[in-house]
Amino acid sequence: MNPYMDALAPALITIGAGLATLSWMRPDHKVARVLAVGASLPLLVRYLIWRSGTVPHAGWTWDFTIGGLFFFMEALTLLAAALNLFFMSRTRSRTPDVEANKSWLATRRPPLVDVFICTYNEEEAILERTIIGATGIKHPHYRVWVLDDGRRDWLKQLADKLGCRYLTRPNNEGAKAGNINHALRHVAGLCNPPEFIAILDADFVPTPAFLERALPLFKDPSVGIVQTPQHFINPDPIQTNLSVARVWPDEQRLFFDVLMPAKDAWGAAFCCGTSSVIRFDQLMRIGGFPTDSVTEDYLLTLRMKEAGALTVYLNERLTIGLAPQGLKEYITQRSRWCLGFMQIARGRSGPLSLRSRLTFIDRLSLADAFLFWTSVSSTKLFGLFVPGLFLLFGVRAVDADLATLLVYFLPFYFWHSLTMTWLSQGRSMPVMSDVTQYVAAPAILKAVGVGLLSRRAHKFQVTAKGGDRSRGFVEWPLLRFYSIILAFNLAGIVYSFILNPRGTGLAYGGLALAWSWYNAIILLLVCLICIEQPRRRKASRFEVNEPAQISYEGEAAVYRLTDISLSGARFRGDPPARIGQTVTCALRSQIIEARIVRITPDGFAVKFDEKLETRVNLVRNFYASDYVSTFDTVLPASIGKAVFERIFK
Repeated sequence: MNPYMDALAPALITIGAGLATLSWMRPDHKVARVLAVGASLPLLVRYLIWRSGTVPHAGWTWDFTIGGLFFFMEALTLLAAALNLFFMSRTRSRTPDVEANKSWLATRRPPLVDVFICTYNEEEAILERTIIGATGIKHPHYRVWVLDDGRRDWLKQLADKLGCRYLTRPNNEGAKAGNINHALRHVAGLCNPPEFIAILDADFVPTPAFLERALPLFKDPSVGIVQTPQHFINPDPIQTNLSVARVWPDEQRLFFDVLMPAKDAWGAAFCCGTSSVIRFDQLMRIGGFPTDSVTEDYLLTLRMKEAGALTVYLNERLTIGLAPQGLKEYITQRSRWCLGFMQIARGRSGPLSLRSRLTFIDRLSLADAFLFWTSVSSTKLFGLFVPGLFLLFGVRAVDADLATLLVYFLPFYFWHSLTMTWLSQGRSMPVMSDVTQYVAAPAILKAVGVGLLSRRAHKFQVTAKGGDRSRGFVEWPLLRFYSIILAFNLAGIVYSFILNPRGTGLAYGGLALAWSWYNAIILLLVCLICIEQPRRRKASRFEVNEPAQISYEGEAAVYRLTDISLSGARFRGDPPARIGQTVTCALRSQIIEARIVRITPDGFAVKFDEKLETRVNLVRNFYASDYVSTFDTVLPASIGKAVFERIFK
């Protein structure tokens, strides 16, 4: 029998067992999660034990040097996977707690909440939407404050026009944390200080239910922070540049929809800044937001927890913001998160700190995050070179052949992949998850080094939002970096199997060949992501299919609404008037004046009236609706088709 077929048998059995069991179990079932995760760990340990025997013999050789280093990095990555599985073995929904506590909130005096909108350099259109949403929150007792670290006169006028308060300060000391602390001192000195504060980034529009859903969780006096997820109205650059926005969720959905509920089940949820509500007196007791990390939100959770105040996570869509619209902004954001965490890890609230009063689970969660930022990116980047080093230079970093690797690696890989795909409902998926991690890996490793080794203060880098995105753009530094590595892998394949075939190395060469081809596929996708696709529309447009009434000169008719944005909509049916004519649209509970701007073969498009009153009604109703859809499940075939079309279009 073919030795490779024998080697594939354990993997095929694993796939069959996984599909047979996971397909009829629910990811939210406690026992099912434990069983799925529990089956992954023995396979992981089995592979790790075998892998330890594949390190080349010790000696002053390149084989041992590179092989030993790579095994050490891979072992840390497997430890990170084990910790992640440990936390994923539980999950928690706080929605039943909200429902149970609503009567508590209704029977007490409505607490005063100060809503802080933090801004530095965002454009007017973005801030206007956020302020409109914030001033439309359904809560009887709250104030909205625009905290302007850009000191812009036009923003003060906008705040006055939209009915909210405005604060600025003479300098930008402490960046975002310093801006918030300045506002905390201001409201603390008022005759009626707040009971809670809510934090919103400049581009995050709250739904009307934001406070009425988050506040009931404060019935428990030990709760200091309620964090809610970040949802986005626009696709991130990975979705856009691979043309998968309709079939693959943004990268943050795995974190907010899957990982944070799991952390919350262990009491290890943490503040993510925007879209959070914080108990004011407990926050002031620790001196406000800490400023010794550029990720002040995560550090806030640790300092609050040391003072006895917990962070809980409510997984409901209560705010909608802007994902980074360009690859450079996406990478800047991820590297800032990494830098901030490294500052935390080496500080007094780090996982190994003797001065910290954090629990064992808290320290384990910090170790989980530390390994994610450090080992995963470094191992993946190192793995891009290992097969090519053998094919081109004969450096054998893994002393094994392909058939043996298949016996030990594939069962763990397939079961772990099936388990993560099942737990995340497709938000974590082989290939796509690898591609996502590679995009920011070089910047993350740089941030790791800077964060751990540099003691100087680091400037807070704001993630730019808005701007002109109508033209394509190439992220040349990243494209050159990965193109060189892609060429290196392809050169190894061509040299060893076409130009200079080595029969004596065929067994191990098969492993190197398969590995190199996988690297090439991943690198091709990463290179595609580096080629920014133009975004023709400033406002995100959403497909719908519902009736809407349109009136023109006293005559009304029902049309089919096919898509909508904050600036306009498209309808199916014969147009009621010519281009340029004004019509009245009845969209759900809204009456909107609009102008016909385009006639299509099957219908027409309108542009909404731009008066302030119209914009206020549009924003509040739009963000409170279900126009911004979410992903319940993700289908691999749909992703593959979209990526294939992107490559060959």
